Amino acid sequence: MPKSNYKESTQPARLKATAIALFVVFLWATSWVLIKMGLQEIPALTFAGLRYVLAFVCLLPFALRIQGRPSSARITKQMWGQLIILGLLLYALTQGAVFLSLAYLPAVTTNLLWSFSTVTVALFGIAWLAERPTRFQWMGIALATLGAVVYFYPVSLPPGYQIGILVSAVGVFSNAGAVIVGRKTNRARELHPLVVTAASMGIGAVVLLAVGIVIQGFPAIGLTGWAIIAWLALVNTAVAFTLWNYILQTLSATESSIINGTMLIWIPILAVVFLDEQVTGKELLGLVAAGVGTLIVQLRYPSKLLGFYK
Repeated sequence: MPKSNYKESTQPARLKATAIALFVVFLWATSWVLIKMGLQEIPALTFAGLRYVLAFVCLLPFALRIQGRPSSARITKQMWGQLIILGLLLYALTQGAVFLSLAYLPAVTTNLLWSFSTVTVALFGIAWLAERPTRFQWMGIALATLGAVVYFYPVSLPPGYQIGILVSAVGVFSNAGAVIVGRKTNRARELHPLVVTAASMGIGAVVLLAVGIVIQGFPAIGLTGWAIIAWLALVNTAVAFTLWNYILQTLSATESSIINGTMLIWIPILAVVFLDEQVTGKELLGLVAAGVGTLIVQLRYPSKLLGFYK
């Protein structure tokens, strides 16, 4: 969860950062398609655990190098406590829920449900961060809710959808809790963002993989499955978040949030093209309404603090 080092930049630099940001968001959107493909042979929790353990291994050398600098703050017991909680919420619970929900639901439906993470963060912020949404953001919450109603109406859920929706709800709430902890950790600015990301990811990923192996076992994974895991870990996680750190040095939080919101557009397109999922006119209207509503809410809660479920 990197913190922005936004600064005024030249127009060419801003254009370059915008192009990179759009590329990163597109990569994150492809994650959902790749996860759906990988779930055909890899159990959800084990799959998620393998992805983030491998990503953690890739990020660890860079985090250790940063933490080894004389100017770096020592990680206290209190900091470790926050990192453990953050890792369990953001990776063990949230990422496990993402993979499980995709095992039960179409990518388009899962995308809609997870877009409510932004709304949930706004509501949690009222109670725990004394951050009250503006009237404009309340309108965004109402619009996002209306979009979900339009998408699902009339309520006729195929078998397994109830489980997928329940798992998504658990994940959305755990992600919101992770945002609260993550804000507190990053606001102190005592640890480098990459150190926070690597430490919390390592803790949560190991727990997630262990739980996955105990509950679902460790299957025989073919070459395609390992290729998907490696790509998700190396490119869509380690490389993508390194690039995102770079663009946050140039683009403002609002600009990065708007670009991040385009993932709500990319996922349905990719799901229709590569997963043969169908989107009716009514569902498309609901997706657009929910997307616009969550984007309105998100403008106060930049994507760099909204959790990590790409």
